[in-house]
Amino acid sequence: MTLRPVISFAKLAPPKKGAAIVLAAEDNGLSGAAKACDPRNVLPRAFEVAEFKGKFGAAVDVLAPEQSPLDRIIAVGVGKTSAITEHCWWRLGGAIAAQLKKGKDATVVAELPDVAIGPQEAAAIAAGIQLRAYSFDTYKTKKDDNGAAPDKAARITVLCANPAAAKKAFAETEGVVDGVWLARDLVNQPANVLGPVEFAARASELKELGVTVEVLTEKEMRKLGMNALLGVAQGSVRPPRLVVMQWNGGKAKDKPVAFIGKGVVFDTGGISIKQAAGMEDMKGDMGGAAAVTGLMHVLAARKAKANVVGIIGLVENMPDGNAQRPGDIVTSMSGQTIEVINTDAEGRLVLGDALWYCNDRFQPKFMVDLATLTGAIMVALGNQYAGLFCNNDELAERLAAAGQATQERLWRMPMGAEYDKMIDTKNADMKNTGGRFGGSITAAQFLQRFVKDTPWAHLDIAGTAISSPATEINQSWASGFGVRLLDRLVRDHYEG
Repeated sequence: MTLRPVISFAKLAPPKKGAAIVLAAEDNGLSGAAKACDPRNVLPRAFEVAEFKGKFGAAVDVLAPEQSPLDRIIAVGVGKTSAITEHCWWRLGGAIAAQLKKGKDATVVAELPDVAIGPQEAAAIAAGIQLRAYSFDTYKTKKDDNGAAPDKAARITVLCANPAAAKKAFAETEGVVDGVWLARDLVNQPANVLGPVEFAARASELKELGVTVEVLTEKEMRKLGMNALLGVAQGSVRPPRLVVMQWNGGKAKDKPVAFIGKGVVFDTGGISIKQAAGMEDMKGDMGGAAAVTGLMHVLAARKAKANVVGIIGLVENMPDGNAQRPGDIVTSMSGQTIEVINTDAEGRLVLGDALWYCNDRFQPKFMVDLATLTGAIMVALGNQYAGLFCNNDELAERLAAAGQATQERLWRMPMGAEYDKMIDTKNADMKNTGGRFGGSITAAQFLQRFVKDTPWAHLDIAGTAISSPATEINQSWASGFGVRLLDRLVRDHYEG
């Protein structure tokens, strides 16, 4: 991966060397500190020539400014100050990072006229810089146009009003960056490198942060009766794993909150094989498991005052002579029987057993599962929102609010008993697909049969976890969607 910029904070003062980044607003221009970087007043002329108005993310780059010790002065627009939201500071960090050269040091002047840029805002700018810097180039033998990678990480100094407080705020925020980078890296890894066993090993590294990690083998899952999950895995030579992660940062008597992730490390569709075009993307069918793993990293890194369980079901769906067939009937851990109509509707089989196991063992306050589950959710919502299905209004509202705050947005979808009829079958308790229409809804109805009365939400992240639109803070094929969202949910409602 690309080297991550090293962030430091210092008092506001005119930078003495290198590249300086100053902020410009549409409605009130440059701050005093920004003007001090420009002793010959070249920026106003550059703005005029470039028709730069301070629109968010727009930039003007002045090289070797006259009579200045600086190599470059880069003005980055923040838009109208009245429109700045909490998430805008993260985006601004990404927009700043887009203007920097890899491996080159720079100074950011975090000041605007009539706008208070406090410690949290400065930390968010720094986090945005680091998130934008992520690039999955592990397997590239040539790292840039010159055929060589930077031999050191760039050092970015953020000048702000209260550097000590900003440093403290960033110490916590950087854990979020760590979790997102981890989730992106897991999703981006090719399936020949990251199988169920290797994924479980990566998750086990969280022990170093104080997370309790258990890895259930195929033998242990068979003893528990997880035949739905095992049925998906039986066509692969790579054995399945169920990873149970626990962070116990709350009071001993408090019930945990729980997050469950679909971890199909590669999905051919099984016997109901997918078309060849685009199948390479199915290395990302474990985006839900990656998000849960990244989330557990964040919570442990910032010592969250909550008890949290993370469970990921890890399988590979392959079509060999031992693979599950359409028409097979399996008995899940819950005792409910499932007729497998389509072996490419496999994620819900994995999640069904994982949800039941989580609920039965931990009796959590709520469960949230994340899965790249259906193409149907992309037909409904595109790739700007993830689908939210929920049996509890309070949980749904809290998730939606966390999504708005982090801009990992959710759109609540309908559920109802009427849809259950679409997955009823005369041959078993249910079938694993209800057909083309309402496909994301019937998938959620299927999962609901494994949660009893526990508050539960299902996030269908098929359109947002992989191949989602590039943003100021993500240029990667894998976005790490869900890590910041769920950390915010825990932080706002379930700590202390």
